[in-house]
Amino acid sequence: MIDSITIQSPSTNCGRVCEPILRALPGWFGIEESLIQYVRDADSMPTMLVKDGDDVVGFLTIKRNFPESSDIHCMGILPKYHRTGTGRLLIQALENHLKVDGVKILQVKTVSADRNCDFYAKSRAFYKAVGFIPLEVFPTLWDEANPCLVLVKAL
Repeated sequence: MIDSITIQSPSTNCGRVCEPILRALPGWFGIEESLIQYVRDADSMPTMLVKDGDDVVGFLTIKRNFPESSDIHCMGILPKYHRTGTGRLLIQALENHLKVDGVKILQVKTVSADRNCDFYAKSRAFYKAVGFIPLEVFPTLWDEANPCLVLVKAL
């Protein structure tokens, strides 16, 4: 059962607790160079942590683009917590935090349906289930093998 969701300021060594979660999700985070960058980003961006007791079971990093908009830069939840409502709770906590701070638009980027991948199909379904809508596909933002879908949500 989820005990708490907290937001950590940059430079609080979140990377060390986020890395095992990323490594537990090789279908999403199987590119080592990208995984290491996400770990670094967790130390340099505000990061929300989901705890079950003393164990961190999920996280997301927040990128603030403008005063009115923010981006879910990276999100990961341990597989045993998938489809338990943990992700939904994390998104709700993020939205509540951002609304208080004046954010009006939240975005997230994921791999588009142009790449046939069951893992990212699950990501797209999750984001749509929590109220995100597709905005645009950028076929080469990351690279041709990973077309980027931008989803947005008004807060």
